[in-house]
Amino acid sequence: MRYRRFGKTNLRLSVFSLGTMRYLESEANAVQTLQAAIAQGINHLETAKGYGKSEEYLGAALKAGLGLPRSQLYITTKFSPTENCSTMQRWLDESLLRLNLDYIDCLAIHGLNTWEHLDWVKRPDGCMQAVQQAVADGRVRYVGFSTHGCLELIQAAINTDLFEFVNLHYYYFFQRHDPAVELAWKKDMGILIISPADKGGRLYTPPSTLKNLCHPLTPLHLGYRFLLSDPRITTLSLGAANPTELTEPLKVANCDEPLKPQELEILERLQVHLENVLGTDKCSQCYACLPCPENINIPEILRLRNLAVAYDMTDYGQYRYRMFENAGHWFPGVKGNRCTECGDCLPRCPENLDIPALLQDTHQRLNGAAGRRLWE
Repeated sequence: MRYRRFGKTNLRLSVFSLGTMRYLESEANAVQTLQAAIAQGINHLETAKGYGKSEEYLGAALKAGLGLPRSQLYITTKFSPTENCSTMQRWLDESLLRLNLDYIDCLAIHGLNTWEHLDWVKRPDGCMQAVQQAVADGRVRYVGFSTHGCLELIQAAINTDLFEFVNLHYYYFFQRHDPAVELAWKKDMGILIISPADKGGRLYTPPSTLKNLCHPLTPLHLGYRFLLSDPRITTLSLGAANPTELTEPLKVANCDEPLKPQELEILERLQVHLENVLGTDKCSQCYACLPCPENINIPEILRLRNLAVAYDMTDYGQYRYRMFENAGHWFPGVKGNRCTECGDCLPRCPENLDIPALLQDTHQRLNGAAGRRLWE
């Protein structure tokens, strides 16, 4: 296992962090997963108030002992933004009890996803007042935020200088947030990448087309290496549901050197294949089509179409597409069939894409039943 400095916190975190959203089958399963992760060198455990019994299970495991002194384990928990200082104070007290801890190493504002959320955080008498008091009295060491928001919002949150780390989405198949990664790195913030195996493309169950293009490596291996080769990034969230799901990713835990010639050749192969298959229908993700009068997240829908058409990543596309209209500010926007063909986006597209037709095509390919969160 490799370890990297988590920005200005100066914590040395393992390059994989154990996210604890998916180990909820039972307390015994959670403990076994935690023990296996720590045995393989993971020293950063990430939970949240909103992850069902995750904090409770982690607290029970910490109380029983996990084989490392508390001083060598780093715990992150997360709370949603709120405009109410007393609510944040109560949440913090409750989490410390559930976790059986006197202090939390890292506290993140969880889902800083909207401009209203950012306003709550910046308000002098808002939730950050309680967080800053907890830092002052030693119950919290470091403060950051996690986000599913747009690039501009993430950059604005980073520029408040209220935070010492950020958890965000950034993957080979989604590089829109590279400027935010760069800004956070320049400000010496720790950077955690959210769920690269799952949100980054469901790379643990890749379609045969993608597997063949990545051969002799696996898509999961390549996805992790793309991120681990980037010195700006500290750690990747690994949301194992059980100990067996730790095996494959940790094979690359010691590989944090620059991308090798073979890996670069595969990435080039993927790009060439994408361009050849999509031709003049390829969306290059410039975001010039936004805003949409119908609140359609056109670039994200067309990104999912790019992946489904070029790499047969239909399962991933359906998984993400059905979140539209069902996940609120965690995945904003409406589905492609809401397009009224108003034509507002067409003159702004530098590639002259027939956006209404592509939105309808994506809807037909990817629409499906709404999903449920794992802890519901």
